[in-house]
Amino acid sequence: MSDTVSWRPRTADIPAAPGVYRFRDEKGRILYVGKAKSLKQRLQNYFQPLPSLHERTRRMVLTAASVEWTIVGSEFEALQLEYTWIKEYEPPFNVQFRDDKSYPYLAVTMGESVPRVMVTRNRGIRGARYFGPYTKVWAIRETLDALLKAFPMRSCSQAIFNKAQRDGRPCLLGDIGKCSAPCVARVTEAEHRDIAKRLISFMSGADQEFVDAVREQMMAASDELQFERAARLRDQIVAMETVLAKTSVVLADRVDADVFGLVHDELQASLHLFSVRKGRIRGTRSWVVDTELDLPEGELAEQLLRIAYDTNAADELSAPAREVLLPITPESPEAVEQWLTAQRHAAGLGGRVTVRKAQRGEKKQLTDSATANASHALQVSRTKRSSDYVTRTQALTDLQEALGLDQAPLRIECYDISHLGGTDVVGSMVVFEDGLPKKDQYRKFSVHGTTDDTASMHQVLTRRLKYLRGIEQDPEQNENRFSYPPQLLLIDGGLPQVNAAQRALKESGVSSIPIAGIAKRLEELWLPGDEYPVILPRTSEALYLVQRLRDEAHRFALRYQRTKRSSAIESELSAIPGLGPARVKALLKHFGSAKRVRAASPEELAQVKGVGPALAAAVHNALTGGSMSERAQASGQDETS
Repeated sequence: MSDTVSWRPRTADIPAAPGVYRFRDEKGRILYVGKAKSLKQRLQNYFQPLPSLHERTRRMVLTAASVEWTIVGSEFEALQLEYTWIKEYEPPFNVQFRDDKSYPYLAVTMGESVPRVMVTRNRGIRGARYFGPYTKVWAIRETLDALLKAFPMRSCSQAIFNKAQRDGRPCLLGDIGKCSAPCVARVTEAEHRDIAKRLISFMSGADQEFVDAVREQMMAASDELQFERAARLRDQIVAMETVLAKTSVVLADRVDADVFGLVHDELQASLHLFSVRKGRIRGTRSWVVDTELDLPEGELAEQLLRIAYDTNAADELSAPAREVLLPITPESPEAVEQWLTAQRHAAGLGGRVTVRKAQRGEKKQLTDSATANASHALQVSRTKRSSDYVTRTQALTDLQEALGLDQAPLRIECYDISHLGGTDVVGSMVVFEDGLPKKDQYRKFSVHGTTDDTASMHQVLTRRLKYLRGIEQDPEQNENRFSYPPQLLLIDGGLPQVNAAQRALKESGVSSIPIAGIAKRLEELWLPGDEYPVILPRTSEALYLVQRLRDEAHRFALRYQRTKRSSAIESELSAIPGLGPARVKALLKHFGSAKRVRAASPEELAQVKGVGPALAAAVHNALTGGSMSERAQASGQDETS
């Protein structure tokens, strides 16, 4: 017990039943709320020896002063109670919704005597029917403009409506046919309300039925020689088909489903939702959340669903669909299904909600598309900070304070080593100035004579630092950008890599540049010779800057390694008798990568245009280590030629 916190409860006192637990600090504030099938099994995970805990979990346990639990009858009850307490207490270590943007909706105010259709971000209008959300305002305005041609209902404000009533003259929309002008009694209030109901029915999924019905009316009017009416109906069909084109069919069986995409890294998670009704995407939305603890993917999926449906469902789109598709199976799928079914019933909708992972077909494709959108949203969130000067300045200041630097590191160089099973070892150097990448100053290194990460890092730093020799004594020697001394060297690795980099600094005669290593857990920065790492605060902007540097160095190194492997296979292929540049290019294009060319059989190689059976056998022997005589014989040539 000495390796853990002093307030740890006795294992015998913790029940093995399902329940909800709460960690509190010294002031009684709730830090984290969680649920478990077995409270004893789950809580024991938090009271392992402190060095073995993930840093974020360790920080939460050390911040807490007590833990308490409540036993419930089932996993479903635990999920409900967890959901209630997280909403009530907003614990800082639970998944937190960070993006405060509101989304635009298309709303029809059926609570008014003369309903109005409008674009709004207000979800609290009494009696209104909502459609969306939309990600772009211009998209919903285009949709509304097309809808008014087919369903000419009021879209003006109350002030404009009252003015038209007083003057007895409609606005421009009434004159051009985009409003039936109830303000001047061109239609009665009942007739106008009927137009509003038909628009709601169209947007709710009865779209194709409306198109077919209006098409029948158009044909009937044409047969009766009512050509003006037929022309108006034709224009309505065009308008409705324009709206349908904006929400194309995505599922052939026209099912109702909420399709989620989910991606996450060490710091954040992104969730993207496609609301599919009657086979069409009726709304889309993205969330970006901060992940405080290192949660399993199944538990993370559950908490993100809580955020996605953490609203008072006022209509069918905001309530859970009958089918919820996820790329990750929740930790307790049955309990999640019960909870979502209760949410659906609370919105006045029937049916049971099923939660599952899409495996194949159109639903899997749509899940992949949602995941791609979630990945993009996460990337935008991570890079959005860099566009704000104040945020970048704060990140550099936080990093200066955390590492005890004399000045903010305006120029940071980050290094990474990449290899494939000990072969094709390469290094990368990326440069950030004022928190922004300077891609024209990136450098790549081909490492020779070593496969050890520490030795490779020492070699890369030695080659880079030779350009800084004497700069401290004579700054005028800065003849090019590669000679600019950084204020911080970041190494992708732990203490061994940092010590290797420090050794390279001493050997190069450059001693004034600080070094820090980025451990895999990311919150930890290792300094040379230190026994313990520097822990960056979870809310620090420096943490996101360090993450971007690490990821960019890794990306740049990996790209160079792939390019190097591709060049190596091209050179190897070009040395084979009978293979010219055109055939080498054809082989690589056909198989897509050097690895697949090496793994191909002679029969598969012979399928490439211009490569016959004999040449295919020669290529296969050359790439798999066949003897020289075998290669020559297979290519139809004499060994001595």
